[in-house]
Amino acid sequence: MNITAYLEQHERKDLLRFLTCGSVDDGKSTLIGRLLYDTHMIYEDQLAAVCKDSKIHGTTNDDFDPALLTDGLKAEREQGITIDVAYRYFSTSKRKFIIADTPGHEQYTRNMATGASNCNLAVVLIDARLGVIAQTRRHSFIASLLGIKHVVVAVNKMDLVEWSETVFEKIREDYNDAIARLGFVDVHYIPISALKGDNVVNASENMPWYQGPTFLHHLEHVNISTDRNLVDLRFPVQYVIRPHLNFRGFAGTVASGVLRVGEEIMCLPSRQVSRIKSIETYSGPVQEAWPPLSVVVTLTDEIDVSRGSMLVHANNQPKLDTEFEAMLVWMNDQPASIGHNYLLKHTTQWIPATLSDIRYRIDVNTMRKADASPLAMNEIGRVHLSLHRPLAFDDYTRNPQTGNFVLVDRLSNATVAAGMILDRHMPRPPEKTAATRNIVREHSLISSDERERMLGQRGATLWLTGLSGSGKSTVAKQLEQALIEQGCFCYILDGDNIRHGLNKDLGFSAEDRQENIRRIAEVANLFSDAGLIVITAFISPYRADRDNARQVIGPDRFIEVHVSTPLEVCEQRDPKNLYKRARAGEIPQFTGISDPYEPPLAPEVDLNTADYTVEQSVDRLIAELRQRGFISS
Repeated sequence: MNITAYLEQHERKDLLRFLTCGSVDDGKSTLIGRLLYDTHMIYEDQLAAVCKDSKIHGTTNDDFDPALLTDGLKAEREQGITIDVAYRYFSTSKRKFIIADTPGHEQYTRNMATGASNCNLAVVLIDARLGVIAQTRRHSFIASLLGIKHVVVAVNKMDLVEWSETVFEKIREDYNDAIARLGFVDVHYIPISALKGDNVVNASENMPWYQGPTFLHHLEHVNISTDRNLVDLRFPVQYVIRPHLNFRGFAGTVASGVLRVGEEIMCLPSRQVSRIKSIETYSGPVQEAWPPLSVVVTLTDEIDVSRGSMLVHANNQPKLDTEFEAMLVWMNDQPASIGHNYLLKHTTQWIPATLSDIRYRIDVNTMRKADASPLAMNEIGRVHLSLHRPLAFDDYTRNPQTGNFVLVDRLSNATVAAGMILDRHMPRPPEKTAATRNIVREHSLISSDERERMLGQRGATLWLTGLSGSGKSTVAKQLEQALIEQGCFCYILDGDNIRHGLNKDLGFSAEDRQENIRRIAEVANLFSDAGLIVITAFISPYRADRDNARQVIGPDRFIEVHVSTPLEVCEQRDPKNLYKRARAGEIPQFTGISDPYEPPLAPEVDLNTADYTVEQSVDRLIAELRQRGFISS
């Protein structure tokens, strides 16, 4: 094979990024050194220097110490520990690897979080003599927080426990218990001796009871192809290239999804729509691009695109908001301060941000919530951040590239924290309490049971949620008519009608949508308490708002009905030409096009009106009311 063919073959190899983590002296650096040594990835002069240093520092008597291959700092070699994150590169015939050797000391937790941020796999080292300890739990929690899906539990120093299968199985059982709440889906256990080389590259003759793969074999074959998000197109624009009047391109790295020439895209935050005219690379134009390619995109229309803009698909957009909740790893000597202003670095832009609240801290030893006192260095907590302008972002677990950020102190320019954006928002405590301070809720002399006996039915709320055009109002009207004909007392609260009266002062921002649903829930609660069957027909796009409505009305009187008609069917119907206008950019913040819709996770009733007629849908809802005892059969 000539050198050109070899290099081309090398470039086609898959790349796996992994980190080693665990407590001090578990053998992380030793494992990596052994891996490099046994795969012949060390130069002779480097090996000679390490052998010399092994005698000087005496960490392994006069024997070769593999840890010195990665412990590069003088302070690390003198103490026999890892302080900073050490990155090493090597490759085999199957795959290329980048290793992040992270520190084990609790005081260097922030370094571990930094090293883990871009890794596909975490190697958790456990000393076979000590078993699962607090630092094991701490690093496992951080790995899970950072969305690492693949974990290898390397039970090291098996030579010091006489290669005992019983010890190995006990550690496996203890670690399974420790990570039960972390959500790891791919965990493998391998007994090794990093110092001796057993089960690192070559199978161990000292542990014939273990029939699994060696450490290297597992790294070469673990499947990471499905980890990359190729569904949600996110292209943050890093730079606008304008070499001459006839070319205007937008440079950046594809964060997720696939860019294709000719397809329609939307630019956030302007929400202007265009099509991809061309995709340029260093090697020439291509028809499509995917992560992590760096490309230049040109568009068919002259729309407003600048550094910090994000190109997405119009029907698959990130959240666009001025606030969010996040898990924060604090990295600064000065504790986090509520109300303090920072600069938030997210993808290709910087945004002024305020730390509005610290919800709670995480005790990483027990993985339980602790009091929300200021976050000190290396502590992890859930926070609420308010931004000075809208930001397009995703939940970190769905899309790490658009769900991560760092906070920078505006005065010292020091990076003070790394954060992972959360999907769900915690309800805020009520801010306006002065008006209700001296008001006491009055109770009627007539109970709900007495009203229901008089009406011959139980009060309930059927909450119909779904996209515009899904059939909510049509089903609601027919249901109301059918119930009235059966002698039931009911009333419809329809989205458009409510906004013409009670909620005419509200717009369509996330805050106004939340208030819209809150008011509707309060009205529905009053009607249900009066014994009526309330039928609501609202898009109500956010799960948190619907969950709050369920709590206001009462879970025993709330029936969530997901009118799950697909978006394409809703667009075909489009009775008011809303979708057409939204795609033309005439209607901003339109659910399903420029604003997200969060479908119910476990609705009481699922209605796809593309499969059910209106009459069949009404029959299903009446049957649900009868089954739950709200109306008599």
